[in-house]
Amino acid sequence: MRLDVLTANDRPGQHAPSWYAATANTMPDHAPLQGEARADVCIVGAGYSGLSAALHLRERGFDVVVLDAHRVGWGASGRNGGQLGSGQRVGQAALEARLGRDKARVLWDLAEESKAVTKSLIARHAIACDLRPGILEAMHRPRFEDEAREEAALLNEHYDYPHVRFMGRDEIRGMVASDGYFSGVLDMDAAHLHPLNYALGLAHAADAAGARIHERSRVIRVTEGRVETATGAVNAPHILLACNGYLCGLEGSVAARVMPINNFIAATAPLPDPAALIRDDVAVADSRFVVNYFRLSRDGRLLFGGGENYGYRFPKDIAAKVRKPMLEVFPQLADIPIDHAWGGTLAITMDRMPHFARPAPGILSVSGYSGHGVGMATLAGKLASEAIAGQVTRFDILADIPRPRFPGGAHFRTPLLSLAMIWYGLRDRL
Repeated sequence: MRLDVLTANDRPGQHAPSWYAATANTMPDHAPLQGEARADVCIVGAGYSGLSAALHLRERGFDVVVLDAHRVGWGASGRNGGQLGSGQRVGQAALEARLGRDKARVLWDLAEESKAVTKSLIARHAIACDLRPGILEAMHRPRFEDEAREEAALLNEHYDYPHVRFMGRDEIRGMVASDGYFSGVLDMDAAHLHPLNYALGLAHAADAAGARIHERSRVIRVTEGRVETATGAVNAPHILLACNGYLCGLEGSVAARVMPINNFIAATAPLPDPAALIRDDVAVADSRFVVNYFRLSRDGRLLFGGGENYGYRFPKDIAAKVRKPMLEVFPQLADIPIDHAWGGTLAITMDRMPHFARPAPGILSVSGYSGHGVGMATLAGKLASEAIAGQVTRFDILADIPRPRFPGGAHFRTPLLSLAMIWYGLRDRL
């Protein structure tokens, strides 16, 4: 049997062995789909996109069924770095150069709404997910200083965004106990959270609003008006594919433009003095192409994300894979044990912008958040709900951005991407 990302690395129907799963809020099981069902909307995937869409659709009065192959928040939504960032995955200066300032401003405003929607859902539904302010983008080479300073100034002056400021070498090294960073941009309206508990909170809210959620219900076929699993089917005039990196060939036109990659995180044992490592409890993401990202947990651990691979299998020793970049940033942690280490699959696009699409009549797809999905996936669910309700304008802003295909087709794009990433990894070291 051919491996895929839904079956290659994890126990069926169980969350990954992460610190998040070990500290998760309780959530009742949802029974698998059995037999035929009808709904106004069938959503495939119970991550942030699918659960946000389900909640917003129920608030509009739609009858909604959500299907997930494993558990609520099982995929990237329950495993990620927990950073709720500002803007798109691509910086505003780069977007302006590509699309012009007017279109770049529209995309900025949507991204700002993604943060606001996420924070509002957490507040409105009393989701206990350790939401805390602040993300620091840390530059790992001096040559990035001018770019960082200019991006902060652009946001301050042209986007009316006062929450971000440039930090020089002395200040950033006073905030992060690493000699590896030379400047940075601190954004105090960005935030970080416990990603699995956020997903579980969205599921609880959608459940309470009347959405019908079925776990352990892997979708094997999607056609116009019908979604099939091994044990049942949902007939619905509207279908939303919200699978991100776990699409597994359900829709070829999306799979050609959205590629799964694996990323890895480790949680250390509790640190003797966490604030000595990261002052002010902000999250950090650095300027490497293969990004290192890290923050402190509520119980004083370092949660460090680093390293990628591009096949089906996770490495046998995930802790060792993550420890290497972790010690490059924080060599003083050499004697600190790692208590949890886990992998997950996200989805990237060629240009790192999210992929919104209409693959067929009555079918929408949202995916490709490229490591920027906590807020954007939440907003994607809201925009999909608007489109299903007939208000298509905002969905189409993102759907109308041309999405290039990955080169190489199904057989060659993974090795081509691996070669490209080796080159970028070398560039990171220069």
